[in-house]
Amino acid sequence: MTDMHGVMLGAWLRRMSAMIDADVGRVYKAQGLKFEQRWFGVINQLALNGAMSVSTLAEALRINQASVSETRRSLEKAGFIQSTPDPADSRRRVLTLSPEGTALVARMRPMWDIFDEVALQIDTEAGQVTRKLEQLEKALQRKSLYARITERLDP
Repeated sequence: MTDMHGVMLGAWLRRMSAMIDADVGRVYKAQGLKFEQRWFGVINQLALNGAMSVSTLAEALRINQASVSETRRSLEKAGFIQSTPDPADSRRRVLTLSPEGTALVARMRPMWDIFDEVALQIDTEAGQVTRKLEQLEKALQRKSLYARITERLDP
């Protein structure tokens, strides 16, 4: 039997994500900001690109539409984005930053630049782990973990 590194990969990634989210949340709180880390992707995409549909956001963030819709609801409730029916297809929603969201981004952008600098520093310290994570993602896109396991279970 091995040391179980493979089995622990998912737990390890969740633990690292939780550590990062907790620390970033502490920074926001210390700065007097009521901002949830899970909002960043949607807010950042809207700040960079302007109006976007839920499906376009999901594609840009490489997450499912249900996750974007859930984030949309909490961001609307917080007053940071506005959602309107898509003129081309009323079943779809188009999201934009609200005036409050635009002000929030202006306040947070310098902080996000610092986060990026610190993340690059940590990545260098950790031996360019982001490259390895990108390689892991590509390997799983080529062939899923499910496929790799089931082909061994059911030869």
